[in-house]
Amino acid sequence: MKKFLIVFSSVLIVVVACKSVMDSKSTVLTINLEPKSNSTVSGKATFSEKNGVVTFEAIMDGLTPGLHAIHIHEKSDCSSADGTSAGGHWNPVFKKHGKWGDAEYHKGDIGNFTADENGKGTISLKTDEWCIGCDDETKNILNKSIIVHANPDDFVTQPTGNAGGRVACSGIIR
Repeated sequence: MKKFLIVFSSVLIVVVACKSVMDSKSTVLTINLEPKSNSTVSGKATFSEKNGVVTFEAIMDGLTPGLHAIHIHEKSDCSSADGTSAGGHWNPVFKKHGKWGDAEYHKGDIGNFTADENGKGTISLKTDEWCIGCDDETKNILNKSIIVHANPDDFVTQPTGNAGGRVACSGIIR
């Protein structure tokens, strides 16, 4: 009986340790932004997921100084010269366009960021409303795209926020 308890305890410790490692599993995905609409915008966007929370960070260069919008769009297709092949904003639960965190917004509404006088801009966001490759299609950002817009989002105009042309695009793919 003593030998059984030792073996059982050892197996239990291994199972608990493996579950702990699995629960803290993290996924990181980095994508390169490509210029669109004859712009010179480039950069990287990184999505990392740990314990059900996705952290998003984008670092861009080649922008005109001032405010710009950035959104998740519905398709990972950036093949067109103007980025329209990426489709409209990703809106899996059919909400109105708005400002992230307000009463009404959709999951593709990331928001605005400022490009400095040298055309450099960054934005970051943490959310449990996204996942990287999970089975919940209302949260899964894989096979969508990131679009950087020429203008700021006004958070009112439906369905686009009147953010202007698409100056950079990248598919969110592995």
